[in-house]
Amino acid sequence: MAYFIDLPTFGDERGKLTIIEKVLPFEIKRFYYVYDVCAKRGGHRHKKTVQALVCLGGSCEVYVNNGKEEQVFVLSQPDKCLIVEPHDWHTMDHFTDGSTLLVFASEYYDVNDYIDKEYP
Repeated sequence: MAYFIDLPTFGDERGKLTIIEKVLPFEIKRFYYVYDVCAKRGGHRHKKTVQALVCLGGSCEVYVNNGKEEQVFVLSQPDKCLIVEPHDWHTMDHFTDGSTLLVFASEYYDVNDYIDKEYP
């Protein structure tokens, strides 16, 4: 099942700096970001890919179903990272205005890695 990790964050009078280095449970092979969202995203799981999701600004909800349990995660802090396992069916929804979701992936894009069928 998906789970949160805390990202190392350092702050002073100038602001905050968050590091994503040597904290993810995989080597980053791909990253992308999603913004100006007006409809539900995702709607799949993977055969191999592990993902790390960080909402850089604003917030969104991530629904996860691993075939045994379901959970909704709220992403609203840029120092919290949601790890989504390959077997986790997931959707991203309820994006607030101006939100940006950054995603790191353990694998390069491969259409054959996607499973579009949701668990019964």
